[in-house]
Amino acid sequence: MAVELNHTIVPASDPHKSATFLAELLGVAEPVTFGPFQVVTLDNGVSLDFMRAEGEIGSLHYAFKVADEQFQPIFDRIRAAGLPYWADPHRQQPNEINTNDGGQGVYFPDPDGHNLEILTRDYGSGA
Repeated sequence: MAVELNHTIVPASDPHKSATFLAELLGVAEPVTFGPFQVVTLDNGVSLDFMRAEGEIGSLHYAFKVADEQFQPIFDRIRAAGLPYWADPHRQQPNEINTNDGGQGVYFPDPDGHNLEILTRDYGSGA
């Protein structure tokens, strides 16, 4: 059997709000409740399990590879939500997207400040 990522826990001040935010932006199924988690399942079966965290939440990075035809609708939802966005993870290129490896990519924050990214090409693919 191949090694695959199955799920990861995402700390959130309001798990329902954060999970719904992500599902709506990405255009995937709405979150489901499983125990203390709000679960967002991606098309490849990997899930992000949002769990309530108390106190300060450190920023984590989550990158989502999307098809070329999915990029623009997701990016349109990011802009419609009035979210800031950057072409780079260090937030030095505001209001831009990147074209790394012949694709498109953009970074934006979730409600708890996690650094989310959508990209259409694997980094280093040289496409």
